[in-house]
Amino acid sequence: MKILVMNAGSSSQKSCLYELAPDTLPQQPPEPLWEAHIDWTVAEGFAVGKIKANGVKLETQLATSDRKLALSKMLDTLTGGETKVLEQLSEIDIVGHRVVHGGTEYSQATLVTPEVKEAIDRFSPLAPAHNPANLEGITAIEEILSDIPQVAVFDTAFHSQIPPKAAVYPISYKLLDEGIRRYGFHGISHQYCAQRTAQLLDKPLESLKIITCHLGNGCSLAAIKNGKSIDTTMGFTPLEGLMMGTRSGSIDPGILIYLMREYDFTADRLDKMLNKDSGLKGVSGLSADMRAILAAQDNPQAKLAFEMYIYKLRSLMGSMLASLGGLDVLVFTAGVGENAVLVREQACQGWEFLGLHLDLEKNQSSPKELDIATADSAVRILVIQAQEDWAIASECWQHLR
Repeated sequence: MKILVMNAGSSSQKSCLYELAPDTLPQQPPEPLWEAHIDWTVAEGFAVGKIKANGVKLETQLATSDRKLALSKMLDTLTGGETKVLEQLSEIDIVGHRVVHGGTEYSQATLVTPEVKEAIDRFSPLAPAHNPANLEGITAIEEILSDIPQVAVFDTAFHSQIPPKAAVYPISYKLLDEGIRRYGFHGISHQYCAQRTAQLLDKPLESLKIITCHLGNGCSLAAIKNGKSIDTTMGFTPLEGLMMGTRSGSIDPGILIYLMREYDFTADRLDKMLNKDSGLKGVSGLSADMRAILAAQDNPQAKLAFEMYIYKLRSLMGSMLASLGGLDVLVFTAGVGENAVLVREQACQGWEFLGLHLDLEKNQSSPKELDIATADSAVRILVIQAQEDWAIASECWQHLR
């Protein structure tokens, strides 16, 4: 069966095509037949498309700001030219979409219906940079591929069963009826890492207490017990929790009131400050990229930014540990988690009382998937490659089954 995965962002569109046997789902993610990426940030009025298939890598300019038209042109590369892998688009059996926000209504991957589309639209104010783009991709596929079934895989779904004591904010309880609560994000990644952890350790997922650390430009932790997320660091929006590339993470909300009263900050200005100009970028004054921060440790602000990042990471690891009441496995994933050796090393310091011991030599190897704990460590430490697209494809495979 052929499964098309679409992962839309506010300014980009990632897509890939998998071909899977109908009877067995491989444990190891296979290479996609075809991959594509559209970037609308390069210049005004056109997008840059990058296509990879048949050992060929192409880059092309899509002279359009119309997202649906750009998507249609991208899909044309599936059936023509050097990247052709299909005779016709009707060979695609199902399309899976990453959808950022599904509220508490969706706890699993869901076949797209008019009601599901309405819900995605309804939750757009809670994820304005993503849900509209996700919905646009669903609509475009309806127009291009007609009756092919589509599945929405919600980033919030894995966290939808977090208990009220962790999900409800300590403000007026009436606001809970307005949907103000902790939702959590990166759920597709956290769930995949938990499942992959159980496979790698050959243990039942339900037997493990796991902290998953999704560390990229956006960062979040999840506490996973009995195979379920029981706590996470992101909240009502992806802004809460850890210090990130450009996001502040959690700060004293009184700061915002002060800036509004004393400096006439508007909501838009606060939004830009907290989401675009804070985190590593805001503190260092240099970059949101951890690689640049680590390369500039002779700069006092870059050094401080890194120290703050590690301090907040370890602090919230402790919070997840308290939720779990113990720890069997610590997992690192996403760009920083997979590649920043020093982040992993310093994040693991100070947990010896748990019996957690990092193998420094294994950690230096920057593995894509490996247990980097010492042989005698009571807590396993895994590096797992982020595989959101494969996780979405797996959900589609299960749906077709």
